[in-house]
Amino acid sequence: MDSAFFGLTPTYRAGLFRQIHEIIFHGNGGYNYSTLYNMPVWLRNTTFKLINEHYEKQNDANEQASKANSTTKQTLVGEDGKVNVQDFKAASQQYTKTSYK
Repeated sequence: MDSAFFGLTPTYRAGLFRQIHEIIFHGNGGYNYSTLYNMPVWLRNTTFKLINEHYEKQNDANEQASKANSTTKQTLVGEDGKVNVQDFKAASQQYTKTSYK
């Protein structure tokens, strides 16, 4: 005999609530629970997709920026834990004052 339940199965229900939570959390206060729960499914899915794309682009940009910084980053301490004296002298010369007024 088939179930007389007319609603979402527990799996789909959990997915719905997870999607609502993600939109509220990552929507930066632009949505509330009742608005999203009563929103048409196609609109809620589109909103979720757009927010997801925004954060993926932001993560990619952050990764590219961190890679660019890591390749140009100058370290004064070597892997062995010792200070590289020549690099330290060169870096410290830019911070010395040449005249006092």
